[in-house]
Amino acid sequence: MALQEEFEQQGVWLFKYRGTLPVLILFIGLGIYVYAALNPELFLIQDPAIKNYFLIFCIVVSLFGQYIRAYTVGHTPKNTSGRNTGEQIADTLNTTGIYSTVRHPLYVGNFFMWLGPALVTENIWFIVAFILFYWVYYERIMFAEEQFLRRKFKEVYTSWAERTPAFIPSFKNFVKPNLSFSWKKVLKKEKNGFAAIFIIFCAFDVIAELLKGTQEFNIYLIIAAVISVVLYLILKALKNTSLMQEEGR
Repeated sequence: MALQEEFEQQGVWLFKYRGTLPVLILFIGLGIYVYAALNPELFLIQDPAIKNYFLIFCIVVSLFGQYIRAYTVGHTPKNTSGRNTGEQIADTLNTTGIYSTVRHPLYVGNFFMWLGPALVTENIWFIVAFILFYWVYYERIMFAEEQFLRRKFKEVYTSWAERTPAFIPSFKNFVKPNLSFSWKKVLKKEKNGFAAIFIIFCAFDVIAELLKGTQEFNIYLIIAAVISVVLYLILKALKNTSLMQEEGR
């Protein structure tokens, strides 16, 4: 099999499991974090005050990734930029808004969302390994997606791809979104990711404290996790009601 076909085949398979396979890396990160918590001298940051600020920074990194996803999803029409895993879906080609600056904004957002928990381990080797894994993993998914879009939209796609970078944004050709921002679509589609951010950080803290035999939990992380779960349950209950429906979105 030629390398091009092999990459596409791998990308199609990885696409179906793109939301679950990275969880394995997350568990590795949790293990590294717990081990360092049991052996505090392994942490790069020893000062408690600086460590708290660094934790906030890591959460902000993840929230920045969520912001990128929310901005992307909020300006797109129905059946594009979704969380579908069964197969590629694209009724139209998004080329305005953030899609005029980068071809795969959702994966840029995902990178920062996952980078936050990776950073909190304070393990340089794991952070570097995560970045390399992410690149290899999503490079194949992006390749498969682009093959699908190239076949479906032909010259329209190639013309857009020629002027728009794949992963590192360039704002010189920015085009205003042709659709207004939809909070309803964001709340329906991105509630999972928002809740996951605080649950993950809270889980890191609670599990590490329990294994140390202490209960010095970060109360702010617990409160944030609880609030995010409550919001998730409310939005999930409202998802299919008329309140959350919006024509074409």
